[in-house]
Amino acid sequence: MSAAAECGGVSVAAARCRWLCRRAYEGVWRAMQRFTEERHPGTPDAIWLLEHEPVFTLGMNADPAHVLAPGDIPVVRIDRGGQVTYHGPGQLVAYPLIDLRRAGLGVRALVTALEQSVIACAARYGIAAEVHAGAPGVYVQQRKLASVGLRIRRGGSYHGIALNVNMDLGPFGRINPCGYAGLQMTQLAALGGPADVQQTARELAPLLAAKLALPRMTYCWDGRAGAENDGGEDADTEGNGNDDDCGDDKL
Repeated sequence: MSAAAECGGVSVAAARCRWLCRRAYEGVWRAMQRFTEERHPGTPDAIWLLEHEPVFTLGMNADPAHVLAPGDIPVVRIDRGGQVTYHGPGQLVAYPLIDLRRAGLGVRALVTALEQSVIACAARYGIAAEVHAGAPGVYVQQRKLASVGLRIRRGGSYHGIALNVNMDLGPFGRINPCGYAGLQMTQLAALGGPADVQQTARELAPLLAAKLALPRMTYCWDGRAGAENDGGEDADTEGNGNDDDCGDDKL
């Protein structure tokens, strides 16, 4: 299969999934904004997978009263929907930078694809995860496993889904997560799933490609693009380089 395809007469390269290791929040946020502002009809879609340094983020219309006791963790008001959440080491964040018009996706379909990718990933470890009507995200026995928040601008998506893998859940007690007082959180490691964030990223990446209907995806785990595959759930994402090397810091 060619690494590029025609879309409305424009050649579009395969989408690219990148592992970015651990990064401070604001730089990645600004990079997503730039990517979305500068993209054009031929810009390939992207999925960025990473961990963040500790931060609380507030959505555009979030009530700051939901931040109860931030302490030394910074609070950043950003341009996604939703209320307040926490990001930190041990949490896998997936940012789909998708041309929704080209992909034929609406916002609800995008949210569903993200949620179902996490549900499928959890199921590989015998974890029965589910969605709750009216409360975006993924839950296990009333505890929240993953949170969703998005922004759509110029037909492109950014922000995404945060999956708790093996993290200190304590900071969630300093906020009303997603605006719900007393909402309890959970994580894969506590449920018998993986404890390694990059391992989880390798599991989740092809599931995202499949649910987002991205048939051509290259994977970059160390700054070098991996061999193209069909993007299906059984796609081989292994062996694409040194896991400890995050490659180019430029986003």
